[in-house]
Amino acid sequence: MIKLEEIKKPILHNLKEFDKKFRESMKSDVPLLDKVTRFIYKRKGKQMRPMFVFLTAKMCGDVNESTYRAASLIELLHTATLIHDDVVDDSNERRGFFSINALWKNKISVLVGDYLLSRGLQLALGGEDYQLLSIVSNAVNEMSEGELLQIEKARRLDISEDIYFEIIRKKTASLIASCCACGAASAGAGDETIAWMKEFGYTVGISFQIKDDLFDFEKGNRTGKPNGIDIKEQKMTLPLIYMLSRLSPVEKRRTIRTIKNHHDDPASVTEIISRVNESGGISYARERMIEYRRKALDMLVKFPDNDARQALEKLVVYTTERDK
Repeated sequence: MIKLEEIKKPILHNLKEFDKKFRESMKSDVPLLDKVTRFIYKRKGKQMRPMFVFLTAKMCGDVNESTYRAASLIELLHTATLIHDDVVDDSNERRGFFSINALWKNKISVLVGDYLLSRGLQLALGGEDYQLLSIVSNAVNEMSEGELLQIEKARRLDISEDIYFEIIRKKTASLIASCCACGAASAGAGDETIAWMKEFGYTVGISFQIKDDLFDFEKGNRTGKPNGIDIKEQKMTLPLIYMLSRLSPVEKRRTIRTIKNHHDDPASVTEIISRVNESGGISYARERMIEYRRKALDMLVKFPDNDARQALEKLVVYTTERDK
């Protein structure tokens, strides 16, 4: 499998510099706030969003101060949404560590999320990066719409495939799309290239989310979440939607009732997972994931074959081959 270290090579010095700037962007004179932001910084993830920003910028032109602000803006707003999500979901864990609300309770968590959001806005306005701010603001709008659409549709647990793709395009893919659009914009690319890279990001983001769906049905994954957690949380994923679409109306209603009323029962969850596997839902989801991956890779052919493009191609493949 492709290693992240290999993908990072063309932008390694950019990521190191970004690391300093991102930490600086979160600092506060309020001791409690600074303590919480240090905790957040130490438990940062794989830096995949900054990687999309920097690789796109380098492929379309070159990395500059606007690119660093774009990466920080996206990471600040994304971190804020994760903190707020943990409060809404009453989740006590994030990436294998205690969440902010588990350690400092909901009130402080919400305020820290608000602070990070405002710091992102200040960063963009201070650099007069109005185009970047517009791109990321649209992404935050879409993420909120996607979450609310999922909540609305999940009440009946009867989501069509079209609605599923609309939800994940808004909820997950919009952020990766904003990374790629901001990377291109920060490098001085024209409107057509920015729009092209935004659509590329949507395509990658959809394949990324389908991979996440598959983790719920795969044994031995390293996500840190047990198999069937999406079913326990009554989330409609592509393999499950496919299985339901193959059932008779009577069987479909019965299965939906099982998910609604017995999602906490391990035996019922195991039975649902088994039925998804037998229906071909896993294979179908993998096929759709590879379809979107292929489309994303094809979209990069129009760019010069340089180290940034090659690394971006590897990052696309990595999103669908990762084990966590």
